[in-house]
Amino acid sequence: MTAASNSTRVAVRGPAIGTALIAAVLLLLALAAPFVLYPVFLMKVLCFALFACAFNLLIGFAGLLSFGHAAFFGGAAYIAAHTVKEWGWAPEVGLLAATVVAGLMGLVFGLIAIRRQGIYFAMITLALSQMVFFLALQLPFTHGEDGIQGVPRGLLFGLFDLSQPLTMYYAVLAIFVAGFALIWRTVHSPFGQVLKAIRENEPRAVSLGYRTDRYKLVAFVLSASLAGLAGGTKALVFQLASLTDVTWQMSGEVVLMTLLGGMGTLFGPVVGAGLVVTLESYLASTSLPVPVVIGCIFVVCVLLFRRGIVGELMARLPKRGH
Repeated sequence: MTAASNSTRVAVRGPAIGTALIAAVLLLLALAAPFVLYPVFLMKVLCFALFACAFNLLIGFAGLLSFGHAAFFGGAAYIAAHTVKEWGWAPEVGLLAATVVAGLMGLVFGLIAIRRQGIYFAMITLALSQMVFFLALQLPFTHGEDGIQGVPRGLLFGLFDLSQPLTMYYAVLAIFVAGFALIWRTVHSPFGQVLKAIRENEPRAVSLGYRTDRYKLVAFVLSASLAGLAGGTKALVFQLASLTDVTWQMSGEVVLMTLLGGMGTLFGPVVGAGLVVTLESYLASTSLPVPVVIGCIFVVCVLLFRRGIVGELMARLPKRGH
C-alpha cells in the first residue's frame, strides 16, 4: 500500500516538476531576450500571449467559446490610455483601473450570456462586443478613428522610468509572469478541476451538486480581467489605444493564437501568440497578403496538428510511469 501511494506521488509530481522546469528555462530566455531581439516586438508578443492565455482559460478549461474578448482587451486599452494621459494617473493605477473595468464588463457580459451554450453563447458575446466597438467609435473620450495617441508611459511606482525600452520590457514581462502564474494556480486548484468537469460533462457536474453557472461566471470574469490587463499593457507599450483593439477581427485573432498553440494547454497560447505576431511582423515587410498567408498556415496546422502545436508535442511525448 505504501509503495503504491509513493509511486502515485512520483507520477503526479513528475509532470509538475517538468512544467516548472520548462517555465524556469523559458523565464531565463525571456530575461535575456531583449539583448538579442527588438524589445518592442517582444513586448507585443508578451501582451498577446497574456491575452491568449486569458482566452484559453475560458475555452480550454471551461469549454466556453467567446467571440467577444476584444471588448475587454480594447476597452481596457482605452481606459488605461485615458486615465494615464488625460487624468495623469500613474501607469500602475491606470492598469489597475483598466483591469477592474474589464472585469466589470466581463461580469455584465457573463450575466447575460452564461446561461446559453455553444454557438448561442458565442453569438451573444460577439453581439455585445460589437456594441462596445460602436461605443468606442462614438464616445468623445475615445477620439473616434484617431484613437488615444501619445500615451505617456510615466514612472512605475514613482521609481522606474518606463520610457526606457529595457525597463518597459521587464515591467511587461513581470505583468505576464504574474498573469500566467495566476492562470496556472487557477487551473491546478479545486476550482480549476470543477471547470474541467463542467467542460467534459456539465450535466454530471450539476448532478454532483455544483452550481455550474456560478463557476462559469467566475471563470468568465477572471478571463475578462486578464484580457483587460493585457490590453491596458499594450496601450502603454505602443502609447496608443485604437479601434483596432476592439474589432471582431481581434477576437478572431486570439482564437487563432489559442488553436494554433494548443487549446487547453498552459503553454500553447504563448506559442500561438509568438507564432502569429512573428508572422505578422515578418509579412508586413513583404508584398504578401498577411491575412491570406496566416489563414493558409492555420489550415495546414489544423490538418497536421489537430491538438495544436503544444498539444501534439505533449501527446507524442512518452508518458512517465509507462
